[in-house]
Amino acid sequence: MTNFSTPDPEKSTRPQRSIQSVEVGGRLLVALAGSGRTMALKDLARAADMAASNAHPYLVSFCKLGLIEQDATSGNYGLGPLAMQLGLISLQQFDPVRLATPFMAELAQETGHTVALAVWGNRGPTIVRIEHAPTAIHVNMRHGTVMSLRGTATGRLFAAFLPEAEVTGALQDEFAYETRIGAKPPAASIKISDTFRKELALVRKQGISCMRDGSVPGISAVSAPVFQETGHIVLGLTAIGPGAVFDVAVDGSIAKALRQRANDISRRLGAASNTGTSAA
Repeated sequence: MTNFSTPDPEKSTRPQRSIQSVEVGGRLLVALAGSGRTMALKDLARAADMAASNAHPYLVSFCKLGLIEQDATSGNYGLGPLAMQLGLISLQQFDPVRLATPFMAELAQETGHTVALAVWGNRGPTIVRIEHAPTAIHVNMRHGTVMSLRGTATGRLFAAFLPEAEVTGALQDEFAYETRIGAKPPAASIKISDTFRKELALVRKQGISCMRDGSVPGISAVSAPVFQETGHIVLGLTAIGPGAVFDVAVDGSIAKALRQRANDISRRLGAASNTGTSAA
């Protein structure tokens, strides 16, 4: 039977021994990854704040390992096949929901409101994780709740950053459901109106979706996008709370907190920045 011991807190706080030469050489990998292109030796060394003569032995070793490769024609250095394999494996290990979940309790504590994670499901934006507010005022929400595309901050967020064809299809399903329950007349339009299109353009410009008193009267929300390495939105990180005490300002404290965490998660998923593309 495996014996799991409790870590010694004194040991965990001690500085861990490191190998300085690995850290020094690692600056070359960081510089090369940050440039996004192949680089000449002198440019790469300068970007890593090293002399070219000191950088070259590291590059030779990295080339032998496959972390870096040198172009036979130009002599420039670029990331090698092993670096690509490591990157792909890293992306496979980073499940967006699993990666974002630890941030939720911290966000709920910081904002004082309920925080939810949404993914794009077969019926539209779907809540998959909920962290209730630390206060006694909770927003009634359940896992599996499908958020309205027009009437919620989360819905508008996904509508803004997904291709229009996907959004239109989800709108059709949404209207069909609302018609069945009598919330919409059968003749209701399922097209993206000019007004809605302008609202989505504003969400893309601001990089965040804010809504006061949406589908549920008295409830407001702010939702920030999480992108993967392709620039495709994979998560909506949303704070929800009573409108009377909820800051929906684009540059307010809640929006800033959500943006920061969404940016952190996006970067860990390989996104260059917290921006995406959409045909909507």
